[in-house]
Amino acid sequence: MHICVSSFFLQISNQHNAGARGWQRAVCKMAELDANLDHIIPSSVLPPFWAKLVVGFVSLVCFARSYDGDFVFDDSEAIINNKDLRAETPLGDLWHHDFWGSRLSSNTSHKSYRPLTILTFRINYYLCGGFHPVSFHVINILLHGGISVLMVDVFSVLFGGLQYTRKGRRLNLAPRSSLLAALLFATHPVHTECVAGVVGRADLLGALFFLLSFLGYCKAFRETGNKEGTHSTFWVLLSILLGAVAMLCKEQGITVLGLNAVFDILVIGKLNVLEMVQKALHKDKSFEAINYNYYYALNAWLLLCPWWLCFDWSMGCIPLIKSAGDWRVTAPAALWLCLIGLICQALCSEDSHRRRILTLGLGFLIIPFLPASNLFFRVGFVVAERVLYLPSAGYCMLLTFGFGALSKHTKKKKLIAAVVLGILFINMLRCMIRSGEWRNEEQLFRSALSVCPLNAKVHYNVGKNLADKGNQTAAIRYYREAVRLNPKYVHAMNNLGNILKERNELQEAEELLSLAVQIQPDFAAAWMNLGIVQNSLKRFEAAERSYRTAIKHRRKYPDCYYNLGRLYADLNRHVDALNAWRNATVLKPEHSLAWNNMIILLDNTGNLAQAEAVGREALELIPNDHSLMFSLANVLGKSQKYKESEALFLKAIKAHPNAASYHGNLAVLYHRWGHLDLAKKHYEISLQLDPTASGTKENYGLLRRKLEQMQKKDV
Repeated sequence: MHICVSSFFLQISNQHNAGARGWQRAVCKMAELDANLDHIIPSSVLPPFWAKLVVGFVSLVCFARSYDGDFVFDDSEAIINNKDLRAETPLGDLWHHDFWGSRLSSNTSHKSYRPLTILTFRINYYLCGGFHPVSFHVINILLHGGISVLMVDVFSVLFGGLQYTRKGRRLNLAPRSSLLAALLFATHPVHTECVAGVVGRADLLGALFFLLSFLGYCKAFRETGNKEGTHSTFWVLLSILLGAVAMLCKEQGITVLGLNAVFDILVIGKLNVLEMVQKALHKDKSFEAINYNYYYALNAWLLLCPWWLCFDWSMGCIPLIKSAGDWRVTAPAALWLCLIGLICQALCSEDSHRRRILTLGLGFLIIPFLPASNLFFRVGFVVAERVLYLPSAGYCMLLTFGFGALSKHTKKKKLIAAVVLGILFINMLRCMIRSGEWRNEEQLFRSALSVCPLNAKVHYNVGKNLADKGNQTAAIRYYREAVRLNPKYVHAMNNLGNILKERNELQEAEELLSLAVQIQPDFAAAWMNLGIVQNSLKRFEAAERSYRTAIKHRRKYPDCYYNLGRLYADLNRHVDALNAWRNATVLKPEHSLAWNNMIILLDNTGNLAQAEAVGREALELIPNDHSLMFSLANVLGKSQKYKESEALFLKAIKAHPNAASYHGNLAVLYHRWGHLDLAKKHYEISLQLDPTASGTKENYGLLRRKLEQMQKKDV
């Protein structure tokens, strides 16, 4: 069915007959392309409201499974451990910190500047009263739904151009094409990382304001049939502002300026690129490297066939191409063959409508991808699914155009319709499956094993997840595989060394940690863990050197000061131990272990008054810590402040009722105080909880003998 409705022309103001005839031909071309899809998209869903409703509903269905997922992978560092989300951090600090909460001026900063994204996380945290992942996930799902709906308008502009009625209402000359492209975008599985991973909100917000900036730029112009058209300064400035907002959500947002420029040249300025082809052909650009071109091809493959998806593509996931005999060199060749073919059509086709569609599609595909291409500066990854969120819009546009062109030149229209519907169904199914894999870290990490078995980071994360769940034996296996795949993977060595230390396999633990600090001399955590192992091996001087080296590389390291204090306590260097623990509490006032050790050391050395003062100071800072209550209660009991000691013991027991030592020491207090029946009661509770406690058994025996003697006297 080919339609060119003349009634449209009556609504448009035309000042020049020649221009009007050219415009009419363009409208006929658009209507013809759109009509080629009439067997795929039914007329009932073409009205804008229904089209957007369908797209929004489909996009939400695709990723709904992720709504109750956990915080996974990078979410821990960007959200849970990011102090910028908490109320005590001034809002102004967001403008001086990177995405992960580090100061931009720090040498360890990632330099990713996304303050507006962090601000939305902070609002999430405030409104929900803490780190409840459901609220974070729901916002991401809704953002994707909103972006997908917005894509209907974006694609209607890209396919149909800017045509307005006399009243200023923009006409949608490609309703079927824009709807199909938006559905392909909404259901693309490569978006799962952005939607199901909370940190993907940066890409979602960047895309949202990117599209709003583009639509704002389009709104600044009214094609009225004349050559220059009219424009609104307000909408141009608003478009630039929205582009800046997109950049503050994700650096990639700045590329909207490039897309707006291409759109201005092709659609607003109506530049005839055919006149520039010869000049462009003389410009030669060499390949940066065959491997980078292979990475581009792999990104393209993820758009074409998003079945093999992985949360991380680094560390050996993609082996380097080292010889011309590697079959993978055909992938970059195929990519460039396709791109050159599309570019030639975009530049040289005699059909101006085809030139415009292809050029804008390629622009949407390539321009947002440029910051991640490693062409202008090095980025921290080679392949990342999240950076394909915006470029996928260009892919969906080109795919839709291809289906329309194919429908025009074949009689098997039902077959094409079946293929399109099949793609949409398969993509929706894959989105649902992939969203399920992103619900928790165990499923996410294990899903990557079959996709990237050579990726050391995948094995590391599986091992870390197992270690966190207490399955050390399995964790060791994965950590060893990570080190085998990447012999310089210091984080895997550090974690493996820690597990071996806990299993008392100290020699191998020392070898691994020594190798880790040899490979990365400023790895403070490995130096500290090496010190712990050396302390366990009674190599005290070496342990002290390791601790001091760790503090040299990380000055604010409370855990290292805590372990250094333990070393000094073992060496009976009590003053040094107290100073080290005091440093730990200054750097981290809620460091319960350091406070406890100070109280216990002062108690054991007879400094009860100082121990009491430290205990009270600690409880003011950490009022609900039952271990501090227990330690201070012991000190107060020795100072014969029985009533206050009893109150703290009971409060500690209420917080932790199954601690045998709490009941045992309260029993000792009652024993000293002369409340023998209460002492007997708590001795018995303590022995029920821990029948092997020899000290409690001995004290209970003494109490029973005393009670028996008292009974004999009474008789």
